[in-house]
Formats: sequence, C-alpha cells, structure tokens
Amino acid sequence: MSPLVSAGVGAEAAGRGYRLGVDAGRDVVEERVCIAGRDIVLLRPREWESLLTEEAFEREELLPYWAHLWGSAVALAEAVAREHVSGRRVLELGCGLGLPSIAAARGGARATASDWSAQAVRATAANAARNGVEVRTVAADWNDPGVLVDGAPWDLVLAADVLYERPKSRTLLELLPRLSDTVLLSEPGRAPAQAFFEGAESAWELTEVSTRDDPRITVHRLLKRQVGHGRGGLG
Repeated sequence: MSPLVSAGVGAEAAGRGYRLGVDAGRDVVEERVCIAGRDIVLLRPREWESLLTEEAFEREELLPYWAHLWGSAVALAEAVAREHVSGRRVLELGCGLGLPSIAAARGGARATASDWSAQAVRATAANAARNGVEVRTVAADWNDPGVLVDGAPWDLVLAADVLYERPKSRTLLELLPRLSDTVLLSEPGRAPAQAFFEGAESAWELTEVSTRDDPRITVHRLLKRQVGHGRGGLG
C-alpha cells in the first residue's frame, strides 16, 4: 500500500488556505503520509496548476512546483526518519510543503526549511504547526544565498527533486560546499541530475541511501571529500 493517502477537505480547511499562502477561496486537500509508522498531515492546494500566473509561464523558475507533494519528498522524509538527527542543525533547500523538514523536526532536529517561494515558506510553517513540531522557515534564492551561508556550517542539508533544470544543478553544485559536509538528496532520475552527479564526483563521495518501490526515485548521500581532492563543476 502506498504511504500517501489523499482526501478532499471542506470549507474549514479552505478557510485556512490563506495561511498556506493561497487565496482563501481556493480548494485545498489534506495529504496524510506515513513516515516511520506515524502520519504527517499536510495541507496543499488541490491543483498546483491553479496557482500559475503569466509571469510563471514566462519564467519557468517561478512555476509553483512547491504546491505539489512529490514522491521524492516522501522518499527523502523516509530516509531522514532513519537518520540520527536529534539535536542536529538541518537545512532543507526547496522545501515546498515541508515534509522532509517536518520529519527531521519530529526526529529532534533543529530544522530550517528554505525555498525561493514565500508561499512555500508559509505553507511549510503552517504544516509544521499542524503537526506539532517547530520548523524555522526562510525565503532564500540560491543566487543570493547569504542567509543560508550565514547559518553554515549545517550538520545536514536536505533537498528533494531540485535537479530539474541544468542551471539550477550548476548553482546547487556551487552552493552545497558552502553549506555543509553532508547532504541527503532525492531525485527521480531527471536528465539534469546526471550532469550534477558527474560534476560532484571530484568534491563529494556519493552513495545511495535507499530506493523506494518506485525505482526512479533514489536518495543519495553526499559526503564532502577532504581538502586536496578538488571541486566538481558542470561543463
């Protein structure tokens, strides 16, 4: 059985849509995800496409991918639940609805969730509160990551399905060494990911943590190599 159960919710939840960063009148649904034997409950817009704007169509990086619960986020949350994160400072990049960050906080981590989208940050904060855990949230662009770098070094960085564009892959490859020595990254085999991993090999030791029933989704662990092994780059 899939760990994900979806159910529509009524007017009361729709009224809470404002706190999720969507219009109060928009239809929202509840997602229940079983992680390590316990449910995490998330609210999200029923149709993420309903948040599309003309600007987003013109600039792909503004598409509201944050509003969908991706399988890679579920896989990453499952991997985080198996980690010893209690007391550790954990940063999630591209948090979306916040599932991996909530899983980390539930494990005792001091979790910070970040996303370029202020709507995603608000959704994560609301979902964390809904699950009774504390997750710090911050809106941050990878091209201007000062607030993230200022918090470094993080004990662990998390990222789920963020390698969907080659420019983003290049930016992430440059950013990660500034943030942490340890990264958990899940991805469903998108084409830009291959270039990222090829570029990362000289700077990071790469291992597979786990795969889910869906063979396309893999969770990777990246451990920074000792100084002297060089840095990776995307050609």
